[in-house]
Amino acid sequence: MTYLPAIHPVAGRNFNPKEEDLVKITEELYRSTQPLKLESGRELTEYHLLYTTFGKLNPERNNVVWVCHALTGNSNPSEWWPGLFGPGKVYDPEKFFVICANMLGSCYGSTNALDKNPATAKPYFHDFPTPTNRDIVGAFIQLRKSLGFEKVHTLIGGSMGGQQALEWAIIEPDVFENLIGVSTNAHHSPWGIAFNESQRMAIVNDATFKESKPDAGLEGMKTARTIALLSYRHYLTYQRTQEEDTTEKTDDYLASSYQQYQGEKLKKRFNAYSYWRLSKAMDSHNVGRGRGSIEKALSQIKANSHFVGIRSDILFPIDEQVFLASHVDDASLDIIDSLYGHDGFLIEWEAIGASIEKFYRRVMVAV
Repeated sequence: MTYLPAIHPVAGRNFNPKEEDLVKITEELYRSTQPLKLESGRELTEYHLLYTTFGKLNPERNNVVWVCHALTGNSNPSEWWPGLFGPGKVYDPEKFFVICANMLGSCYGSTNALDKNPATAKPYFHDFPTPTNRDIVGAFIQLRKSLGFEKVHTLIGGSMGGQQALEWAIIEPDVFENLIGVSTNAHHSPWGIAFNESQRMAIVNDATFKESKPDAGLEGMKTARTIALLSYRHYLTYQRTQEEDTTEKTDDYLASSYQQYQGEKLKKRFNAYSYWRLSKAMDSHNVGRGRGSIEKALSQIKANSHFVGIRSDILFPIDEQVFLASHVDDASLDIIDSLYGHDGFLIEWEAIGASIEKFYRRVMVAV
């Protein structure tokens, strides 16, 4: 067990919690006991998931909160959603038992391209199969069953994590009492796919990505991240935070150095194989696949459902959350104003927390 202080994932500053606000974290490794067949037709004969838990599981085992993380997130939501998880927060460890598993294909502890292929005893590298969001959820389901959680109080996720939460609520509608999706959608848009494809083109244009080595494609991924950042933010974000205080510059702009900094930051903590495959998994997201239509798929959700959108979000625009709220039975919706575009789902803790608490009051949910 460790005590981890939260780090603000977007502004790049320490959250600096007080000692009493530190969350007692337990990390566990789940190893599958059965193969996982993927939508592509390929199969992982064995795999593992790193998952984090904190809080107290009550005797009735009905206070489980399952969190699905975003594209480059990890299994510790108290790091990237510190305003929602911790003593006195919406998800207080004294009231809830929180679990978050690192998604399949990510380099934060779960099986990914740098792990050994059991068939060859060598790292997968480019041979690692590309999972869909539905495949990732399939792995989560096996973990849930292994832990003996027949019911989950709340399933919550933002962005790509919200996509997975939707998939899961459709696949296992009787498991979840409440569903919360923040800045997410029912299918990934052509706009979102185009952004991801441009990022993958940047990775491919890094000649090292053809090589089978852990650091392949990192410079390309650095560029990819700067492309992504433009979709995560908004015109006004840069106007407010990167505007020059002089009219005399002709080079070395704040916005330029900021893009370089953000690309370098991801380069130090992620790998191009995971970035490539997980962006493909995001593109695959369509809850209507094999279910007749998106509307029919959403109608299968039984959980009390709540969706939160960010008004300035250009990657997952609020029309997508309005659609969800319109097609999930008796769902509620809140739209939050933010300077930070899509990244507002990671930053606007107070507003999101207040929205969640209002939702719980609406459905009269308590622990």
